[in-house]
Amino acid sequence: MYLTDYKVIIMSKTFRISLSLMFMLLFSNVFAADKLEVSLAYVGCESSSAALGVKQGVEEANLQGEFLGQSYVLKVLDPTKLSKVSDVTAIFSVLDEKELRELAELNPSLPIFNLSERSDSLRKQCVDNLFHTIPSQKMAEDAVAQWTQKNADSKAVAAGWHEDFKKYAASQVNKRFKKSYNEVMNDSAYAGWIAAKIVADAVVRTKSADAVKVSEFLKSDLVMDGAKGLKMNFRSTGQLRQMMLLVENGKIVGEAPVRGVVDTTDLESLGTLECRDCK
Repeated sequence: MYLTDYKVIIMSKTFRISLSLMFMLLFSNVFAADKLEVSLAYVGCESSSAALGVKQGVEEANLQGEFLGQSYVLKVLDPTKLSKVSDVTAIFSVLDEKELRELAELNPSLPIFNLSERSDSLRKQCVDNLFHTIPSQKMAEDAVAQWTQKNADSKAVAAGWHEDFKKYAASQVNKRFKKSYNEVMNDSAYAGWIAAKIVADAVVRTKSADAVKVSEFLKSDLVMDGAKGLKMNFRSTGQLRQMMLLVENGKIVGEAPVRGVVDTTDLESLGTLECRDCK
């Protein structure tokens, strides 16, 4: 049973936080003199939608951190010089499959978030420290297949996010992003935003910026409300379980899991479920 979410106003911005976090705010020693400093890294094009999503998530983490005694700093790495990275809690990445594998091998103890690569083969490779917040190609294919079972003539495509999505506090997420960057939030921006929110949640829950502790939390204890209506966590493949939107002619026409085809809470109906071809 999940705790009910409540809206909280922080510095004129509206956020949804869980009741357990409310208790942390009230009863934890949140005004301690020594702040927990959390260093994060981003590698890839700095002007990408994913990068803007990460920045939005980090900004919101810092607003929350003012109450929790935490401070988040984001540094940008050179994508042409992949190397071992020290003194960071997590890396957010917009790299291709080969580069992602190289970065993961160079930094085996760091959680690395894939914000752009949709390759299903990457999900099957059992890369222990890769976490995929961008939906895979198979997730999109499964969502469309479910939709066309009920809507045979539809030409809808699947998306992880859409600028017109309003349910589950999605409208507030879209509005904050638009206000910050004068751009609409898309799949990649959402992937960056939710990745930063996930790391911040892990830091709050573990009370640590240690990369190993955060990574262990992500694999075993994460239950995240990402403004999508269903609680999300990671599969053994590293893929974030999440609902998909069906979009036709630029408009949202449905959601997957598709009602009447599968259970609407069955996120296992979307995407690759298990690792294969492990090396």
